Amino acid sequence: MPLQHSPHTVTRLLVEWSHGNGTALDELAPLVYRELHRIAESFMRHERADHTLQPTALVHEAFLRLVDQREVNWQNRAQFFSVAAQMMRRILVNHARDRHAAKRGGGELLLSLDETIDYFAGQDVNLMLLDEALNALARIDEQQSRIVELRFFGGLNIEETAEVVRVSPATVKREWRIAKAWLYGEINGRGDPA
Repeated sequence: MPLQHSPHTVTRLLVEWSHGNGTALDELAPLVYRELHRIAESFMRHERADHTLQPTALVHEAFLRLVDQREVNWQNRAQFFSVAAQMMRRILVNHARDRHAAKRGGGELLLSLDETIDYFAGQDVNLMLLDEALNALARIDEQQSRIVELRFFGGLNIEETAEVVRVSPATVKREWRIAKAWLYGEINGRGDPA
């Protein structure tokens, strides 16, 4: 479903909200909520049928945490969805860990990495292994890890990711390609993710 607003509208409302305009949040909420829901649906679409976390629950949790961010000086849409990506990642990983602990080794949350990470197309990846691999990548190359997080968990495109990371789109494309290859090797090296 195409978005009915421009990124500039979201940026304007975020800045107004940061400066204390409470009505800006009322206007902003439905715009970013739809986008957050689209992002959540995109990477939960191919999840196992028996999962307990629904996209709507993920969006609600992330949105509540985002609205509670009183200390953030929102700059633009890309920054907002960057923070949203980090929150969604934490929520999903915590959910996977809770399920894993509750079932003593079973029931890991498996996600299909959709077209956003086309290198993994069609594969189910254990979310906890992906999180561990991203943490390992961050120790080696923090920028590459951040790019993957923004693209996969945040749903940002190349240009938006470049804006958040403050590099050129060409750099994002190159680092994205390298990071995907590294993650593929790291995850497959730990055993079959499916």
